[in-house]
Amino acid sequence: MFSSVAPLARLNPFHAPHLQLLQDGVRKRPDAAEPPSTKRSLAAAAVTEEEYSCAYGSGRFFLLCGFGGIISCGTTHTALVPLDLVKCRIQVDPQKYKSIFNGFSVTVKEDGFRGLAKGWAPTFFGYSMQGLCKFGFYEVFKVLYGNLLGEENAYLWRTSLYLAASASAEFFADIALAPMEAIKVRIQTQPGYANTLRQAAPKMFAEEGVWAFYKGVVPLWMRQIPYTMMKFACFERTVEALYKYVVPKPRSECSKPEQLVVTFIAGYIAGVFCAIVSHPADSVVSVLNKEKGSSASQVLVRLGFRGVWKGLFARIIMIGTLTALQWFIYDSVKVYFRLPRPPPPEMPESLKKKLGLAE
Repeated sequence: MFSSVAPLARLNPFHAPHLQLLQDGVRKRPDAAEPPSTKRSLAAAAVTEEEYSCAYGSGRFFLLCGFGGIISCGTTHTALVPLDLVKCRIQVDPQKYKSIFNGFSVTVKEDGFRGLAKGWAPTFFGYSMQGLCKFGFYEVFKVLYGNLLGEENAYLWRTSLYLAASASAEFFADIALAPMEAIKVRIQTQPGYANTLRQAAPKMFAEEGVWAFYKGVVPLWMRQIPYTMMKFACFERTVEALYKYVVPKPRSECSKPEQLVVTFIAGYIAGVFCAIVSHPADSVVSVLNKEKGSSASQVLVRLGFRGVWKGLFARIIMIGTLTALQWFIYDSVKVYFRLPRPPPPEMPESLKKKLGLAE
């Protein structure tokens, strides 16, 4: 898995230090050395610790970030269950569910409005656990990898840092999500199989054993790891670009509500790209969890190129809104608990001195 992350990190347009310096309006002197630093800091300016309830990178910080992930992912995914249900049904039965509006109409006609809530329980519990690991471990790995790179390299290679940290976090998040995702898809796409989590879980275990809950973990990695890499790296760089080119004043002069608006906009932009990148694998996961004897490769071949893109419009609406709300809620939790929220990164003073930009 990590071997697939490395090429993607190298391909991103911000990975090269030389290119990044040119983008910042700086050309590196040929005689400037770059010994790695022992510590990393992506913050533009230090702030007094009295403003915060805990130190950046502390155990309490990571725990509260994980809690923010639980709230942001669990609540948003559960709120969008009706749209997710229709999206899954379009993917597995496009002849019956021809579009978003047709899918809603058919579902309400057959199951009533209560039918739109099918799968809410596994969605809530599954994505709460995923959010805990996704956001909590992302902060952990960002600090860990940043310290390994050193302050200067963490700034120069920050997009690659975001990609690697988010991929590592999602690897564990999907292991936590897989059982509930399998149950949710079975409830939503197999009429008459089960209507609740309590009915579906023991039935799946009796029929297929533990494998029933984890046979979709590899397609989940295929779907969620690229999705999360895009979600975090695109969000981080979009926030940086918005403050640099769009917001008319520095972040330090923006009020908390203004900062959260920027967070929401950046989250929506990231969400659109996330939906496109991860949709083919999402189609495979939906079909795979519906069927008993198929493998991911068999499903992919059977769906074909056009088949894997079924339901993309619904997914863009869902994921764009979902990602924006998740980042907004996550950042709001940080504000509420007074957690450190470093501003967009700026070039470290040590690197400025090497480049002759500081005395």
